[in-house]
Amino acid sequence: MIAKFEALSQIPLFAGLSETEIQALAQRIVERHFAPDEMLFWEGEPCAGMFVLIEGSAKIFKTSAAGREMMLSLEAAPTTVAELPLFDGGPYPASVRAVGPVTALFINKNDFQQVCRQFPDLALKVLAVVGQRLRHLVAVVEAMSFGSVTQRLARLLLDAGSEEFELPTHQELASRLGTVREVVSRNLARFRAEGLIRVQGRQLAILDRDGLEREVG
Repeated sequence: MIAKFEALSQIPLFAGLSETEIQALAQRIVERHFAPDEMLFWEGEPCAGMFVLIEGSAKIFKTSAAGREMMLSLEAAPTTVAELPLFDGGPYPASVRAVGPVTALFINKNDFQQVCRQFPDLALKVLAVVGQRLRHLVAVVEAMSFGSVTQRLARLLLDAGSEEFELPTHQELASRLGTVREVVSRNLARFRAEGLIRVQGRQLAILDRDGLEREVG
């Protein structure tokens, strides 16, 4: 129980909760393990509850009618997935797949709602963080919908939050940008040839931030 309490305390979604509120949640969660590429849940399934990632990463994606995947986000622990359906009663709005081995804490929807009834302020605190995540997703949709692939790729690199970081695979980037791997590879090669970035193995360094900003337009 202590380990679960400490794990929940590290999650941004629960940052504003009191120790008593976190303890109430910790008493109702169960630990689950997922193998690489195993599904946590599929888009459209009834929401059973929320997953708290405490180890590993998970890919959030949508699937087109033709079967093409478009990645919305790559979430790394500590974080949560599937918060929104807990409140609106709808199904899971996207699919989530483990990227590597994942350890998660699962909170049943009914148990979560029971805790919210016990501590009315808890729902408001959680919804404030959910609202921030929704704003981020709106920005993701906007980035995927407007501008050329070159512009969107440059913006994605600029938004990485660091001048040097581990580059996702070209297929993961293509999925996130709604294009194909070859287009991503070609644009990265041009950025590198023009001295905008340096790529060594999986590590990418931004050498000319202003140049990438100009690519964004």
